[in-house]
Amino acid sequence: MLIQSQVDFLDLLRNTGPVARVVLFILLVFSVWSWGIILSKALLLRKVARESEIFWKIFRKGQTLSEIATACEALRFTPLTAVLGSAMDVLRPASGHISQGSVATKTAASTATVQRMMQRSAVAEMTALEAQLTFLATTASVAPFIGLFGTVWGVLTSFMGLSNTDTATLRAVGPGIAEALIATAFGLLAAIPAVIAYNQFVAKLRNIAGQLDDLQAEMLAIVEGNDR
Repeated sequence: MLIQSQVDFLDLLRNTGPVARVVLFILLVFSVWSWGIILSKALLLRKVARESEIFWKIFRKGQTLSEIATACEALRFTPLTAVLGSAMDVLRPASGHISQGSVATKTAASTATVQRMMQRSAVAEMTALEAQLTFLATTASVAPFIGLFGTVWGVLTSFMGLSNTDTATLRAVGPGIAEALIATAFGLLAAIPAVIAYNQFVAKLRNIAGQLDDLQAEMLAIVEGNDR
């Protein structure tokens, strides 16, 4: 029974009309492209999460900012390293004397300057991480409607063909309806993974943004402590 259903399904795909084939091809492109984004983004965010944990361990244990920055240079995926680096670029050359627990020297850069540079870096890093998520959102919202268009067109052509026959039977209209419903099924297959992945990625990106805010607060506290 399963083999027969598979054969019928393949035959149904082969017998689809030109409009249905165009719709299915578009949905296939959406699906393949979105799955590529899902896999690449999932791997990237996994590396970001792992390196972010390492970053915070180094940050908590480090004695000076220059020591922390040097230890974090190997962390290439987490945006925390880039944001810290932007602050270090402003704080040098006094950064080698700035400690987390004590006031060692006055910094040449103002707190506002450090905050502005870190915010710019954080925005740039988050923009890079959010790249291509718009396509997932587009797939999630558009794919079902593309499939619905294919279904409506298939049902329309089926009933138009049925009107030209003398007898209206389920056998006559059934193949056309089945062909039409394939488009809706493909639209849902393309949209559902995109919706799930998009929501998961947005939640993880919010967590990363929260960590960037925490890092900015920590760095501003250090800078303000050394400016007193």
